[in-house]
Amino acid sequence: MLRKEYSDAELDRIGEEAMLYMCACPGQVASEIRRLRELIAYQLSCEQRPDHVSAVHQCIARHAIESHALMEACLSEVLALEGWDRQTLRMPEGLRIRRDALLRGE
Repeated sequence: MLRKEYSDAELDRIGEEAMLYMCACPGQVASEIRRLRELIAYQLSCEQRPDHVSAVHQCIARHAIESHALMEACLSEVLALEGWDRQTLRMPEGLRIRRDALLRGE
């Protein structure tokens, strides 16, 4: 039911790479995708409980699934805009050089 363009391991890799090279935005998007996955899983488990109003959980899950698709598309666009290697999920050298220059105070 939930289409995933990025595996959990790939989201972790993006977060680690972003943190290592002090470029938080892609990592933040990856974190939000992980949180949406947790929300979706929780809502789907709530739907199974007889004491819960299923329509409420279906509504939340449906919108979280839509949000998940949007945020994965956002992450793909951000990675493309920044020039990340989509195979290795490594940040481009230019961003690393810029980060190093900022650290040196240039």
